[in-house]
Amino acid sequence: MEKEWLNNRNIFEIFDVRNLKGNFLQAIIAKAKKIQKGNGITIIQNFEPIPLYTTMSNLGFEYYTEKNIDNDYYCHFYRMEEVDKEDNELPLKPIVMTKYADIDPEIADLAVNFWNNIWNKEKPSIDLKYKFLISLANAVGSGRIRQATRELIKAYYLGVTVEQMEELFSLFVWNQGIGHFSSELAQSSLFKAFLVIKELEKKGKNHSEIMVILNDKFGERNPEMGFNN
Repeated sequence: MEKEWLNNRNIFEIFDVRNLKGNFLQAIIAKAKKIQKGNGITIIQNFEPIPLYTTMSNLGFEYYTEKNIDNDYYCHFYRMEEVDKEDNELPLKPIVMTKYADIDPEIADLAVNFWNNIWNKEKPSIDLKYKFLISLANAVGSGRIRQATRELIKAYYLGVTVEQMEELFSLFVWNQGIGHFSSELAQSSLFKAFLVIKELEKKGKNHSEIMVILNDKFGERNPEMGFNN
């Protein structure tokens, strides 16, 4: 059955992000937080912004997505209640999808749906935090240290312990050799993130406090992590 609020979608505030560059998620969130209960906002994108759905749901929105004849997506979000669970969201959301759209929106559409199938399954056979550890190990093996750093932070957010990280790094030493660890991993953002977690836990910082510091040091706001244009 069609949602009744859809009858009013033509009067929703429109935010067209098709030509915006970089990480504009925070701009969307800022606009969404100003929308009062019973009102809505329409996001226009040239690929389906699937990762946005959870973010908006955590802010109290329902959604309905339409695709027009030009293959643009109109995502209508209606605020059912004024809540803010943003702090409970998985950090470091995928922001590279807009890069794919710069090549071809159809590639971006394929990529975001592939991402959704891998990382957003309702009943995954492998717990998500362990998926991040597997992805972390694969990234290290391929030399993708920025990705590995992001996976470490997300795994920690979901409950991976320092002791589990220590065993993982021991496996890197075993599988890739002391020389590789000494010259590559020991100086990397990945290992620095691990040391930040370990030291802050020793100092008695709680999980939320540590996540704020990790996001500040290794997240999108840090140009050294390569996320800024």
